[in-house]
Amino acid sequence: MQLTSVVSLIETGIIKMPREFQYIIRFAGTDIDGTQPVTYALTNVKGVGIKLANAIIEKSGISPEARMGFLSSSEVERIEDILKNPAKYGIPTWLLNRRKDRDTGNNLHILGSDLVLQTKNDIDELKKMRSWRGFRHSYGLKARGQRTRTTGRKGKAIGVKKKQVRRQ
Repeated sequence: MQLTSVVSLIETGIIKMPREFQYIIRFAGTDIDGTQPVTYALTNVKGVGIKLANAIIEKSGISPEARMGFLSSSEVERIEDILKNPAKYGIPTWLLNRRKDRDTGNNLHILGSDLVLQTKNDIDELKKMRSWRGFRHSYGLKARGQRTRTTGRKGKAIGVKKKQVRRQ
């Protein structure tokens, strides 16, 4: 066999050569460590938890034990496409982080800095409409019904000062 025929076999995909390992992969606006398994590497993206990562890996057909650095660029693009359009690939709506969006009414999944900005806008809207949750947010208090008698004091006086007893 000649050298040119081996090269052509590699190019056509008949002979599979080991892929080059990437230590850092840019994925969905974040840098991901290539040494981590794919499932746990996806959780480094803000807005992706372990359950959503498992669902994405299942839909993409990639082994969950595979390391992120060994994935080809086409596999990474496939995962990114599933992450951008989860409803198109049959991922259940209860895994999405923005169901029934107030503006559009659609089920969305927001990632990265967009998620932070959207959360901040939601809290500002609650403050503007003077709802109870907005009131609690504006005063820096707990907003989800937790007890506040002993926890969440944030630097205020802790405990009770006793009066000094005068000697007579």
